[in-house]
Amino acid sequence: MKIDNRPWYWIPVLNFASGLPYAIIISVSVIMYKNLGINNEDIGIYTSLLYLPWVIKPLWSPFIDLYSTKRKWFLSMQLLISLAFLIVGLTIPLSNFFVISLAVFWVAAFASASNDVASDGFYLLALEKDQQSFFLGIRSTFYRLSMLTGNGLMVFIAGYLEQEYGDKQKAWSYTMIIVGLIMTIITIYNYFSTPKTESKIVESYTETVSNKSFTVVFATFFQKKQIGLVLAFILLFRLGESQLLKMLTPFLIDPVTAGGMGLTTQDVGVIYGTFGVIALTVGGILGGIAISRDGLGKWMLPMILAMHIPIIGFILLSHFHPGSVLYVYATVIAEQFGYGFGFAAFMMYLIYVADGESKTSHYSIATGFMALGMMLPGMVSGYIQEYLGYGNFFIWVFLATIPGVILSRFLIFPADFGKKTT
Repeated sequence: MKIDNRPWYWIPVLNFASGLPYAIIISVSVIMYKNLGINNEDIGIYTSLLYLPWVIKPLWSPFIDLYSTKRKWFLSMQLLISLAFLIVGLTIPLSNFFVISLAVFWVAAFASASNDVASDGFYLLALEKDQQSFFLGIRSTFYRLSMLTGNGLMVFIAGYLEQEYGDKQKAWSYTMIIVGLIMTIITIYNYFSTPKTESKIVESYTETVSNKSFTVVFATFFQKKQIGLVLAFILLFRLGESQLLKMLTPFLIDPVTAGGMGLTTQDVGVIYGTFGVIALTVGGILGGIAISRDGLGKWMLPMILAMHIPIIGFILLSHFHPGSVLYVYATVIAEQFGYGFGFAAFMMYLIYVADGESKTSHYSIATGFMALGMMLPGMVSGYIQEYLGYGNFFIWVFLATIPGVILSRFLIFPADFGKKTT
């Protein structure tokens, strides 16, 4: 049943609420710990372990499917996330901040993973398939915009406060408190903007899944066609990206003598928070429109290549270290546009994989494997970078994208999947 729920009012902010905690926990924590004196090896290991809640979220996603409403779940989880970031901000000045902040980040990560399950399920249940494909680009774009808000605006604020106070601990403490307040405001907005009639939207669906046990819901995912190939593709698709994301910020911040680009925290925030945001927005919107117009089959390979080819830019930066920051801007713009444009294909494919009964749980399982594919390579990325150096590391990252490209050519799915039917 098609519901007139004004999706433009809630899809952007709901997905922003999924991306911002992820960005802070997985990406911004890397910058924070780097500036607070933690070495690359520890950063790679411990911040990659923060992926674990997203990896194992399929273990509890059936409970979100079977108990209460998706709306209640994501609102309560967003509130918990808000409190967690406030606590992290208050603990940074402590002498044992590293252990305490990691523990609180873990709580926030579990809440964020649960929020993702509920938000994804709400999206899949509240919209028709043609709406899903149309809004996929918008959804992906605002998710990435929230990540760039973390990696851009929040990092810029931290860099500004570092210069203002001359105290990195105070700067990052205030920054985390600001993030907590932003999440609180977002939670309040989502409370008023998201449809409050979910029981009507999912009545028939709830009746179907309520008779399913946890085991059945979980097991049916592994009975899907091509499941071995599907899981291999999901695990390997982001093999290169998982390592790139962990070591990219250290590369930009480390001095040229250490192989980096020697940028300040504020520089990194500006680069990702301005032109990066614009490039990502344009790429994400075009990606969603392309799939909605022509279907996934036509765009799968071009979009995957659009994501991976910009890594060559970082290879060039790490080998030639150009003096002008404009080269860094150009590389980031290409990378962000390619990501926004290309990631729409991967997410649309995951929607195809999850299609059918128990789609919320199955989508959660698929994204859980995706998170596993991000966590394991990310854990060793610091050691690989230290061994290879930045120049050879980025070459390795580019080579690591090849298995996912090859596997994508063997996937079977309807060529017109996601195409607008009207």
